[in-house]
Amino acid sequence: MSALLNVIQAKRMVDQLRVEAGMERFKISLAAAELVQYCQEHRRSDPLLTGITASSNPFKDKKTCILL
Repeated sequence: MSALLNVIQAKRMVDQLRVEAGMERFKISLAAAELVQYCQEHRRSDPLLTGITASSNPFKDKKTCILL
């Protein structure tokens, strides 16, 4: 039983390694340059940089809570 489980686990590992070997790889320097360019092009619409107005913030409470 244990040998069968080891074979199944080994087959899964081989399948995963085949998937990873088939992935297209990019150099970090190229990927980082593209990421920086994308961030610079979209910085005006980034809510983390520009902030969110109180009226359009869905997480802001509309009413205050009054406890008596």
